[in-house]
Amino acid sequence: MGNESINWDKLGFDYIKTDKRYLSHWRDGAWDAGTLTEDNVLHISEGSTALHYGQQCFEGLKAYRCKDGSINLFRPDQNAARMQRSCARLLMPHVETEQFVEACKQVVRANERFIPPYGTGGALSTEALAPTSVPKHLVVVGGGYIGLELGIAYRKLGAEVSVVEAQERILPAYDGELTQPVHEALKQLGVKLYLKHSVEGFDAQASTLQVRDPDGETLNLDTDRVLVAVGRKPNTQGWNLEALDLAMNGSALKIDNRCQTSMRNVWAIGDLSGEPMLAHRAMAQGEMVAELIAGQHREFNPTAIAAVCFTDPELVVVGKTPDEAKAAGLDCIVSSFPFAANGRAMTLESKSGFVRVVARRDNHLIVGWQAVGVGVSELSTAFGQSLEMGARLEDIAGTIHAHPTLGEAVQEAALRALGHALHL
Repeated sequence: MGNESINWDKLGFDYIKTDKRYLSHWRDGAWDAGTLTEDNVLHISEGSTALHYGQQCFEGLKAYRCKDGSINLFRPDQNAARMQRSCARLLMPHVETEQFVEACKQVVRANERFIPPYGTGGALSTEALAPTSVPKHLVVVGGGYIGLELGIAYRKLGAEVSVVEAQERILPAYDGELTQPVHEALKQLGVKLYLKHSVEGFDAQASTLQVRDPDGETLNLDTDRVLVAVGRKPNTQGWNLEALDLAMNGSALKIDNRCQTSMRNVWAIGDLSGEPMLAHRAMAQGEMVAELIAGQHREFNPTAIAAVCFTDPELVVVGKTPDEAKAAGLDCIVSSFPFAANGRAMTLESKSGFVRVVARRDNHLIVGWQAVGVGVSELSTAFGQSLEMGARLEDIAGTIHAHPTLGEAVQEAALRALGHALHL
């Protein structure tokens, strides 16, 4: 079994099994022989106890081969039997008998974690997706998309729902014009909103959540369950990620346009790589990294990624909002078309909401779409595609849209931006 036909420089950091007692280590264009002793400890030859990977040097480490064939690093002063999961668990492949081991290519999984709940009566949004019972009264801490999506669902299941939000309005990440129809729908559902209120604590014995109002007064909200939905952050703690000493971007791993981290052959996808924390972004990144590992050339550089809030009504943002376009120094046309003038929305008995388009004034290039209304999540694909293809207002306005559909409002928004909407 020779190495003449394999480009080992491309493979990077590898081990192969040459017989029952020896492993060979390919490093910096040369082979280093290592002796595998009876206790399964791999001793690197040439008197060195340092293993190198790119610019990383793990001084004083030895390798240990587990029963499953994987190799772990440990320090001589550690008990190998209780050795912690370390960088080698992430960096090194499994050793397979009579087979060359594939390159050390480890995709760090997309992962995220929630801010802890208040007291024993608290619940996280993951738990809230699989309830054993519906609480009589649910208090949601956080008026963002996660809190409102679940709060609306529980209200429709019969629970009394209160939402506590520190900002002056719900869905603070979106502009007020977009969120107003959602605010009105919450009031019609009977969801109580405590805006500009901050949480002080939770009394488990009294089953009350203490909140402070804008005047500094403390309110006690009776509740059977508290749903904490104040945000997510990348799950970088508790699984020895720090052993890799990867470059960080705030609380997330720093990646390039190929999802490559600061360490060769280690990628990060999804929530672990930061915003936007969206499942469809993670899936697209994972697909790309799989192709990169297979030897293909890919880059992750989408023009825009749709963000959908699955409240009732739904909310969609793709590309730049009017405020973001202004902040970027773009002179833009902003035009919207109401669903009150859309035939399909009338048949759905849901005439609230609108479609809004943002386009450059000089060449009519579309830079953003927003929509709020029933079923508008289905418009997100068309929004994203138009931005990826570099569509202009004339392209959308000149495309015949089927009748009666919600998509007609997309065409009408573009027509209105050009000065000749048909149904307004």
